[in-house]
Amino acid sequence: MKEKLTIIKVGGKIVEEEATLNRLLIDFAAIEGNKLLVHGGGRSATKLAAMLGIESKMVNGRRITDAETLKVVTMVYGGLVNKNIVAGLQAKGVNAIGLTGADMDVIRSAKRPVKEVDYGFVGDVKKVNAEQLGDLIRKGLVPVMAPLTHDGNGHILNTNADTIAGETAKSLAQLFDVTLIFCFEKKGVLRDENDDDSVIPQLTRADFDRYVEEGIIQGGMIPKLENSFEALEAGVGKVIITLASAIDGKQGTQITR
Repeated sequence: MKEKLTIIKVGGKIVEEEATLNRLLIDFAAIEGNKLLVHGGGRSATKLAAMLGIESKMVNGRRITDAETLKVVTMVYGGLVNKNIVAGLQAKGVNAIGLTGADMDVIRSAKRPVKEVDYGFVGDVKKVNAEQLGDLIRKGLVPVMAPLTHDGNGHILNTNADTIAGETAKSLAQLFDVTLIFCFEKKGVLRDENDDDSVIPQLTRADFDRYVEEGIIQGGMIPKLENSFEALEAGVGKVIITLASAIDGKQGTQITR
């Protein structure tokens, strides 16, 4: 029987504000057993870029990462945000270790090819080194993953945090019984985006396809759910989408096969 592993993905907004970060650290520290945290940090990157006179360009919620923007996201994601979380977890008795994909070669990716949009230095994940991450986890360490990967040729690449969480969960499902929890500002997947209590408690692929067709599920929630179904198909035990203040996995929307 495989050991349990909880993977939590939190959006930038939650880890960038002191009050919500502190609440998250308390809740995350309370999760028993093996765990791993994946974080964003986009608002801090946008803020620092503006201070440095670098314009932030987004297409469909994705950041265009030119050479100057890459420097900013590397500093913010791999430095400021990641180390704040690690230090905060150490203070709560969690032996955390901050990682980008380049550290120990844990996540290798390829620069996204130019199609309709040139995203610049953005990486699409090719391989997650489950053995290396598994060794750390079994030693009692708690990886805190920044949304940065590398291409094996000396280049850091900006990589979507939801994708990192999904690909890491899929890879580690070979070694652990994985529960993947995506946290954001809503209570789960909503039937009505204007009604915070209209949470859909369970969602199958058939439900998802129907809700997309009806326009109930749209925008950034679509790729998040696509990632969720792919994770389940690859052997992840459970996927939950919920509020950041409910990372015990008892609330929100459970994605089922």
